[in-house]
Amino acid sequence: MLLGLMLLMCAPPFELTALRLMARPSRPVEGSSLTLTCSSTPAPSRQLDVPLEFCFFRDGRALWPGWSRSPELLLPTVWREDSGSYWCEGNTMASKVTRSLRVQIQVQRVPVCNVSLETQPPGGQVQKGERLALVCQAAQGTGDITFFWYKGALGLSLQTKTQRSLAAKFEIPAVSDGDSDRYYCAADNGHGPSLSELVSVTVRIPVSRPVLTIRAPGAQAEEGDVLELRCEAPRGSPPILYRFYHKNVTLGRSSAPSGGGVSFNLSLTAEHSGNYSCEADNGLGARRSEAVPLRVTVLTEDRKELLASGILEGLLGVLGPTILALCCYGLKRRLVSPWRRNTVRNPSPADQPPGRRPPGSPRRSPPSPVPSVSSYVNSPAPPQGQSVYGNVNVVSGEEVYSLVYRTQQDRPPPVPPPRTRVQDQDASATYFRLKKANLTDEDYEDAM
Repeated sequence: MLLGLMLLMCAPPFELTALRLMARPSRPVEGSSLTLTCSSTPAPSRQLDVPLEFCFFRDGRALWPGWSRSPELLLPTVWREDSGSYWCEGNTMASKVTRSLRVQIQVQRVPVCNVSLETQPPGGQVQKGERLALVCQAAQGTGDITFFWYKGALGLSLQTKTQRSLAAKFEIPAVSDGDSDRYYCAADNGHGPSLSELVSVTVRIPVSRPVLTIRAPGAQAEEGDVLELRCEAPRGSPPILYRFYHKNVTLGRSSAPSGGGVSFNLSLTAEHSGNYSCEADNGLGARRSEAVPLRVTVLTEDRKELLASGILEGLLGVLGPTILALCCYGLKRRLVSPWRRNTVRNPSPADQPPGRRPPGSPRRSPPSPVPSVSSYVNSPAPPQGQSVYGNVNVVSGEEVYSLVYRTQQDRPPPVPPPRTRVQDQDASATYFRLKKANLTDEDYEDAM
């Protein structure tokens, strides 16, 4: 033991010739770890049990825990403000302090990206008076992140919050009707803001107490009437489901997808007297209306007969004049039609354009020549009482028209009769209707 002590005292002192600082990784990212290693050159002899001490510094300040025997220092999480100039120092019990060269370390910041906005409760459906939370979250990003919340498409600023995390929350303690809108958020850590998508928030309002209205055709509800039950809740977010009750027995149900009221029709019988009510429900709680009493009047046999006779009299009062008018009109047509058929004639050949035959006239042979006696018409001394047939025309159907010229012989009338120019002759034209079904040229010649 004495020999060892003498050898230690006689041995030359150990001196550190140089120190070198190394950082892993050399370009750390915010939020990651950093390892610093201080190595000596040449390495200390392992035979000499001489303890060494190391200390790490940044920008002139010793890092925790100060001097230690470990040549490594682990920094679990580094941020942008941890960037700076690093070095290390080492010494022995018998040597002076030796310092390493400075190493510049820059901590890298990751920009925020993929920002999203979520609602609590999820889905954006919240009941009036409840709490609403808007959570803004970034998928990536380091350092201090500033979060912004906006309302509406125009971007009404609601709140700003800065914290070292990827998510932040904005709360509305009790929502009201005016909080129904679209929301979005933004996040920024110095590299520019990143925006989320628009998220719709709907504030749902529970239904108020509905009002039941009963409408009957007359002043009193009678058996056989069709009764209308209308139920409407003054307030409430759609859709609203309505149910109708008679003595707490469900009559039916109807939905109002856009809100408002609904109607239910009921054909009354004697059993429908009693209390009626309705219920409104939009998923936030059902509310029932007040009970409305109804008394159905049952018709007796006398009243039924009176009602039936009244209905019959009403129908006769409305339909009687119409039926009478139709009968008179039909009788008139039956009386007038034969007279029209016997009096209406087809146009004469004189009324038709030259060279045309009246429409509908059957074909006939050319008329026989007018007898020679017709040459005495309007002569100075014609035979007395002689009548001359000037033309015969067979018209369609059973009507035959004849043109007769009658001469005036002995005594001229005291006043000259009206004269008509017919081929420079005075004539009096007379038409006769001859009831002959089929008249041929042979019959005409026999008549002559």
